[in-house]
Amino acid sequence: MERNNRKPVVGITQGDGNGIGYEVIIKALSDPRSLESFTPVIYGSSKVFGFYRKLIHNLDQMDTYVIQNASEAKPKRINILNCLPDNVYVEPGQSTPEAARSAITSLERAVADIKKGDIDVLVTAPINKKAMDAEGFGNTGHTEYLQKEFNAEDVLMFMVSESLKISVVTGHVPLKDVPTLVTEDKIVNKLRLMSESLRRDFGVVAPKIAVLGLNPHCGDGGLLGDEELKTIIPAVRRANDEGILAFGPYSPDGYFGLGHYSRFDATLAMYHDQGLAPFKAIAFQDGVNFTAGLPVVRTSPDHGTAFEMAGRDLADPQSMKSAIYTAIDIFRNRIAYDRLQAGKLGK
Repeated sequence: MERNNRKPVVGITQGDGNGIGYEVIIKALSDPRSLESFTPVIYGSSKVFGFYRKLIHNLDQMDTYVIQNASEAKPKRINILNCLPDNVYVEPGQSTPEAARSAITSLERAVADIKKGDIDVLVTAPINKKAMDAEGFGNTGHTEYLQKEFNAEDVLMFMVSESLKISVVTGHVPLKDVPTLVTEDKIVNKLRLMSESLRRDFGVVAPKIAVLGLNPHCGDGGLLGDEELKTIIPAVRRANDEGILAFGPYSPDGYFGLGHYSRFDATLAMYHDQGLAPFKAIAFQDGVNFTAGLPVVRTSPDHGTAFEMAGRDLADPQSMKSAIYTAIDIFRNRIAYDRLQAGKLGK
């Protein structure tokens, strides 16, 4: 069957098995109608799945199928790919080396399968970055790991929802390092990635992107910092010269406080919390973390492991649901966009 005419195969990593990953995955897949539009493959353990399944109340029967390879996945089933040892141990709410190693194994297996084409998109459940680093993961997060795995020159941590799309120039770095890492070239590169992703992944014909300042009040003409004058404004002008509809810089407090973000297709912030704090305040329930710039589609819920509520049937699955369906939408948008571009070249 032609790739875009069949149900997408959605690979879902378990994340940290002691967090809320399994709970939000199970709840997100609990409605059997969801299996009419895609085929899920969970990378983890049928034993751990069963453990969390019993802790969740008011669930109907779930049609699961245990597999050893993604190519064995059955439609209309929740496929569980056993890639962890049979004696895997679960301690809800605890950070353990075993859980970190299991998260790494789950991710590595899923990435290997998406490279082979056995799954169509990748959805990653939350991980404990510190615990994984202690076990030799060697990356500060999913985004950095995937960039290396796919040899991507640059990638974009793109937080998306119905009401707001936002990305950052600098990601998981200490705040003290941000001013030196915010360069004109980096801003322009991020704007290129954003513009291309909005066109190809989200179907925006002529995307308009707002750029935020770094300093309070955008530096007040240099009084509170000169990064806007020396770096950000020149970057916006360079992007404009390339045909990118970038505007700014805007002062973040007024920009979000007055709802100006609704006038743009996306927003580029300078550092992690400048962008993610307002995003989670505005769109936490249905927010999705999407990695733009990769040759494959990867999304994730916009929340963490939430150890404090693990195993207590308290986790809200809405962000996981949004991550799954956003990945499917992007996958289909890319097929349509690429076909359109190929058609134009063929004329």
